[in-house]
Parts: sequence; structure tokens; C-alpha cells
Amino acid sequence: MSRPEQWLGLYGDVLYRYALARVRAPEIAEDLVQETFLAALKAKAHYAGEATEQTWLIGILKHKIIDHFRKASRDKSQAFDERVSMDEESEYFDSQGSWQIDLSSWDKPDKSLEQEQFLNVLQDCIDRLPPRMAQLFVLRELEGMESEEICKTMSISTLNNFWVMMSRVRLQLRHCLDLKWF
Repeated sequence: MSRPEQWLGLYGDVLYRYALARVRAPEIAEDLVQETFLAALKAKAHYAGEATEQTWLIGILKHKIIDHFRKASRDKSQAFDERVSMDEESEYFDSQGSWQIDLSSWDKPDKSLEQEQFLNVLQDCIDRLPPRMAQLFVLRELEGMESEEICKTMSISTLNNFWVMMSRVRLQLRHCLDLKWF
């Protein structure tokens, strides 16, 4: 195990990029990385060495990010932005709720995800979402958190509300990607 004073040089950039991709605010990402290092310093004696040091630190950072989202979701001033109106939804769905657009252009998402340009456009689209919606998307799609856990973390009252919000987030992202990528 490396010495704690080496952690910033060895893992600082990786942890910062990881945090920034999820919280989208440089100052908050920096704070979360600092909190991660402090927590790791306190827990250093308990590090079992089962994972690499970087993996261990990222695990701590994930918990710090989730704690950040929990705290942010308690702030009731973050109102849910319903920018996708019913008119915009009808642009994508027919009266039976089926997609009106050809989804075959999305047939190889992993190929697109590997392209740095697509990731930059996706990040820009996520950045344009209201904070609560972006947090919802990040926790579900990037962190892989379960729906029930997200509801608890973000104080969402029902799973149905969660799925409605996810649907709206996806519509906004799809609309943004249609404009900026496709």
C-alpha cells in the first residue's frame, strides 16, 4: 500500500474525473475527492488489500457521491423540471404509446459509447438537465443503482414517480442527442 501523501499524485486525477462526470460541478468534485482521501486515511488500517488501492478509493468515492446526492435531494428548492411537455412527447410516441421514430439508428449503442465525441455530447446533454434529473440519470444509468435505492436516496415517494421521471429524463436526453449528435 502506498503512503497517504502519495495518493493525490497517484489517484487524484482519476478520482476527480470520476466525481466530475457524476456531479458535474468542479468544486463539488474536488470536495468529494478530499472527503474520499480523508475517509481513506481514517479507514487505512481496515484496508484488507482485496482490491487495488484505486478500486478501494473509488468505492469510497462512490459512497461520498451517493451521500452528496442524498443531501442534495433533501433540498426542496430543486424542483423537478418538466421541460418535456405532452406536445414534445407526442413527437416521439403515437397514440398507442409506441415510438414514432426509427430506433434502428441506435442499434449499436456500445459502439457509440466507445466514441469520445459521443461521450462528450452525452455529457453536454446531461449537463443541460436540471440537477435533480441529472442526478437521477447518473445514479440509475452510470452508477447502476437499483430503482428502490434511488427512491430512498432522492426522496422519491413511489416507484411510479421514479419511472415517470426516468421517462422524462430519457426523453430530454434523446431530444438533446437528436439535435447535437444524430
